[in-house]
Amino acid sequence: MLRRFIARAFWAISRWKLVTEPAPDRPTILIGAPHTSNWDFVLMLGIAWRLDMNVRWLGKHSLFKGWRGPIMRALGGIPVDRTNPSRIVDEVVEEVRSGKVFGLVVTPDGTRKGQTHWKSGFYRIARETGMPVTLGYVDRTTMTTGLGPTIELTGDIPADMDVIRAFYADKAGVIPAYRVEPRLRDEQPPAA
Repeated sequence: MLRRFIARAFWAISRWKLVTEPAPDRPTILIGAPHTSNWDFVLMLGIAWRLDMNVRWLGKHSLFKGWRGPIMRALGGIPVDRTNPSRIVDEVVEEVRSGKVFGLVVTPDGTRKGQTHWKSGFYRIARETGMPVTLGYVDRTTMTTGLGPTIELTGDIPADMDVIRAFYADKAGVIPAYRVEPRLRDEQPPAA
C-alpha cells in the first residue's frame, strides 16, 4: 500500500511519463534497458510499485555489504557472486517453483557504459526456468518508461534477439551516448 502511494506521488511529479503494458501475471525475466544511468533503478522501482509488481533484481555482491545490505534486500536485491553464477539460476528456479509471482530485473547491457554487447545471463535464466521475458525500457527522447511486451524465447537466439532489437531500436536510455545495441557476444554480427 505504501509503495503504491509513493509510486503515485513519484509519477505525479516526475518529468518522466509512465507508458506501460500491464504487469505480467506470472514470473518473468524483466529486462531493464537501455541501462545507462543509476536513475534507471529509481524508474524501475517506480514502475514496479505503481503496477504493484513484486520485483527481484540482481546486483553485484559489493552493493550488499554493511548498512546497505538490508536496504538492498528489502528493495528486492539478490547479491550476485560472480565466482558462482549458477547459484543465481538455482535460486530463481526455487522461487518459480514456490509459486511466487515476481519479475526478475536484469540489465543485460551490464554496467552503465563501456560495453559492446549484452550479457547472455537473462537468456540462459529464461530458457532454464521457462520464464518469459518482459521488455522494460527507458527512453529519454520521449521521456517515457514502462513495460513493453512479454515474449516467450524460442531457443533460436538470432531470431529472439531480432525481436528484442526491434523493440529497443528507438529506446535511448537516460544517457543516450551510453546505449548498447542489444546483441549477444555469441551472435554473428549482421552482414555488411
